Amino acid sequence: MTATATSVGEPEQLDPQSGPPSRVAELARRLLPAAAAALSGVLLYVSFPPRTLWWLAVPAFAALGWVLRGRTWKAGFGLGYLFGLGFLLPLLVWTGVEVGPGPWLALVVIEAVFVGLVGAGIAVVSKLPGAPVWAAALWIAGEAVRARAPFNGFPWGKIAFGQADGVFLPLAALGGTPVLGFAVVLCGFGLFEVVRLAVEARRTHVVRRAAASVALLSVAVPVVGAFGARALVSDTPEDGTATVAVIQGNVPRAGLDFNSQRRAVLDYHVRETERLAAEVKAGKVARPDFVLWPENSSDIDPFSNPDAYAVIDGAAKAIGAPISVGGVVEKDGRLYNEQILWDPRKGPTDTYDKRQIQPFGEYLPLRSLIGAINSEWTSMVRQDFSRGTKPGVFTMDGAKVGLVTCYEAAFDWAVRSEVTDGAQMISVPSNNATFDRSEMTYQQLAMSRVRAVEHSRTVTVPVTSGVSAVIMPDGRITQKTGMFVADSLVQKVPLRSSETPATRVGVLPEVLLLLVAAGGLGWAVATGVRQRRAGGV
Repeated sequence: MTATATSVGEPEQLDPQSGPPSRVAELARRLLPAAAAALSGVLLYVSFPPRTLWWLAVPAFAALGWVLRGRTWKAGFGLGYLFGLGFLLPLLVWTGVEVGPGPWLALVVIEAVFVGLVGAGIAVVSKLPGAPVWAAALWIAGEAVRARAPFNGFPWGKIAFGQADGVFLPLAALGGTPVLGFAVVLCGFGLFEVVRLAVEARRTHVVRRAAASVALLSVAVPVVGAFGARALVSDTPEDGTATVAVIQGNVPRAGLDFNSQRRAVLDYHVRETERLAAEVKAGKVARPDFVLWPENSSDIDPFSNPDAYAVIDGAAKAIGAPISVGGVVEKDGRLYNEQILWDPRKGPTDTYDKRQIQPFGEYLPLRSLIGAINSEWTSMVRQDFSRGTKPGVFTMDGAKVGLVTCYEAAFDWAVRSEVTDGAQMISVPSNNATFDRSEMTYQQLAMSRVRAVEHSRTVTVPVTSGVSAVIMPDGRITQKTGMFVADSLVQKVPLRSSETPATRVGVLPEVLLLLVAAGGLGWAVATGVRQRRAGGV
C-alpha cells in the first residue's frame, strides 16, 4: 500500500485501491469482540460436566474480561448476551430432548438476558481500581437473580456447579456456591488483568504497582483460599455410620412417555428391591439399615390404589428395612410430588412434599398463553403440582435423612434447610428418564457433589434410570450405576451433624457480594457523572 506525502497534522491520503481491504479489516475488527464473547461462552460450557475440564472456566472469564473492558454499557449488554448464548445454548440443550427446540431456545433466550445485564455492569466497572473484584461480584449478583426469577428461578449453570472436580471445591464449605463461584470468576478476571498489565508494562516500560498487586491477588487469593479451606472438608463419621441401599429400578423406555407405564416402573423398583433382599439373605450383600428409592418410582398413588400399596409394602417386608418411596399423591384434589417413608411393619409413617417444583415440568406458568401458542405443551402438564411447605427429614433406623427431590438440588436454600433441620445425610431422589442420555444427568450429579462438600454430608442420588450414586462428604463418588439399567448400591456411609461455615452463614455471603456489586456500580456511575460535568457535557 502506498501513501502520498503529507504535512504534519494533515490526514494521510491513502491509495484508492486500499479501500476494500480497509473495510474488510474494519469489519473483522468489529466482529472480533462478538466472536470472542460467544466463543468464550462456549469455553465456559466445555468446563462443565460430564467433562472434567473445570479449569477452562478461568480462561473463559479472562477472555470475557478482555472483551468487555472499556465498553459502553450497551455494548457490554450485547457482548454479555452473546457470551450467555455461547454458554447456555449447549449447556441446556437437554431441555429440548423430548419437546423439541422451542422450549429450549425460549429458555436460553430469556436466561441469556440476565448474563447480558451482568455484561453491561462489568463493562461499566471495567476501568475502576480493583475491577476484577467488582466484575466477579456482579457475576454472582446475576446468578442470585437468576436463582429467584422468573418463575421462582432457574439456577442451572451456576459456576460452582462446574467445579466438582476442581481445586476450588473446598470453598463450598466456606461460603457455599456464591463464594465458590466468586473465587473462580475472580481468578479469571484477575488473570486477564495480569496479562493486560504485563503487556502494557512491556510496551510503555511503566509498571503500575498498585494495579498489578490487585491483579495478582485476584488470582492468588482464590487459589490459596481453596487450599486453606481443605481443612473444612472431612468424611469422618461423627454420629456413627449407616448402611444404605440405593435402588435404581430402571424404566420401560426413555422419554416423556416413560410414565405411561407407571405400574411397570413401580414393579421394576419392587423387583430390584426384592432381588437385593435375596442377595442379603444369601449373605452376598450387607443388610441395609434403610433403602432409598428415586423420585417417581411409584407414580401410582399408593394411598388410593390398594394394589400399589400392597407391592410397596411387600418390598419393604422383603428387605426388612424402611424405604423412602418417591410417589405422586393426590390430597384434597391437589397433586404432590411426594417422598413417603415406608416402614416394613407400620407401613407409611411420614411424608415430604417437594417444595421447589419445576416450571413447565411440574406446573405450567402462563398456561393460557402457552396453550394458544402450542396446545401440545399444555397437554404435557395437564394438572399442576402443588408445593410442599416444610423441610423433609426422615428418621430411618435412627439416622436422620434429609430429602432434596431432584430439581431442588439446584437451590441453595432447599438443601441447607434439610441440614439445619437436623439431617445427618442427604438423599437426592431424582427422575432423569425424561432427558434420555443427555448431559443433564451428569450436570445434576455434579450439583450433588458440590452440596456434599458445602454441608459436609454424605449424599445419595437414587435415580429411576441413572446415574445413581453414593457421594462422600468430601465430594468423592464411591459408587455409581450405569444408565438405563436396573441396579442397586449398598454402602456403609458416615453420618455427620456438625455444620460447616457455609451451613451456618446461609445466604449472608451472597448478600455481601450483592452489596459489593452495588458498590462497584455506584462508584462507576458517580465517576462517570463527575467526568461528564468536568467536561461540560
